[in-house]
Amino acid sequence: MTGKTAFEARYGFRRNQVLLANWRENPFNRWSFQNLGELVPSACVAAGSGSGEPAVRDISGLLGERVTVADAPETVAEFLARSSTDALTVMKGGKIVGDWFAPHMDLGARHVIFSISKSLTAIIAGILEGEGVFDPEAPVTTYIPEAAGSAYGDASARHVLDMSVSLDFEEAYLDPESAFARYRRATLWNPGGGTESLREFILSLQRLAEPHGQKFRYRSPNSDLLGLLLERASGHRFTDLMREKLWLPLGAVSEASVSVDMEGTARTAGGISVTPRDLTRVGEMMRQGGIANGRRIVPEAWVRDTTSTGGSWQAWQRGTMLPLFPNGRYRNKWYQTGAAGGAYCGIGIHGQWLYVDPGSEVVIAKMSSQPEPVDDPLDIEIVAFFEALSRMV
Repeated sequence: MTGKTAFEARYGFRRNQVLLANWRENPFNRWSFQNLGELVPSACVAAGSGSGEPAVRDISGLLGERVTVADAPETVAEFLARSSTDALTVMKGGKIVGDWFAPHMDLGARHVIFSISKSLTAIIAGILEGEGVFDPEAPVTTYIPEAAGSAYGDASARHVLDMSVSLDFEEAYLDPESAFARYRRATLWNPGGGTESLREFILSLQRLAEPHGQKFRYRSPNSDLLGLLLERASGHRFTDLMREKLWLPLGAVSEASVSVDMEGTARTAGGISVTPRDLTRVGEMMRQGGIANGRRIVPEAWVRDTTSTGGSWQAWQRGTMLPLFPNGRYRNKWYQTGAAGGAYCGIGIHGQWLYVDPGSEVVIAKMSSQPEPVDDPLDIEIVAFFEALSRMV
């Protein structure tokens, strides 16, 4: 038999072509981003036993609408294709408006959300703070004494939460010889891992001369450290915390998963996979001030601090992401856009977004398989697209 397999016909390549060495590259990421557990060890976060996910809500009427986010108008469908979108779910006023899926993704499929994982992890930190279990102002060494000889030896959990640790580390996604590549090996995301754990790697990092708290520095190891902080503070594994504190109370319909390292440490900076619908449920819970299904999940004061009142404007102004949100701030692993309607979001590489616009009561989850991990001009266009879409629905 010489014809294509069903897999090859759908994705454009054979399954055995997807390797640990290339899973984040185009075109293989169209499949691997939905199936991370086949490539990297992962732990399950079970959902409740309720009914299944309602059927896809058609938004074909919106696809032909025109938006202008770049130099020329284009249809919504054209922008979704141009931005390598795998799935889009839109919610307004707490109800699903509609879904869109690329031909290679189905309703109910999980998709890795990369650094939106940071935002979900921070919610759990907020829950534990509200329970009096975790103190965001405490020194890191209160919970992890062995961090004393690292960059975190004189840092607080607040510095970790707000990405203001003066960490001597660069997010060099594409440099195979960088410390970032060593980091990826420690997470088992790259070939050659299994000799150094994620915890060992993080606690080997050193600091810069500048004091902590002065500048927004986007450094992913901070957010893996946050997962360790929560485990030490609570005495529970991160996956159990996520299930009991967030996933079940949220009413998530589908199980989530989190990639883990050689010691079983959860990759809380970027290894969480969820469905688009469940991701919008997280955004809606935040829009409702921390409430879902009539139940308070996270304190309202924490949500308000995270999404509108907290964060250092000065630290953001000194950071490198200023062009994306010139009036923005960063607090508890969430981005405040600084826009008039008070929109805020979680963002992940390769085009993952959870966008919440309180002014229009809209929540948007966009999952993508962009060829490049970071595309700054496209990110600016995506924000403009969300703003336009929020006005349409």
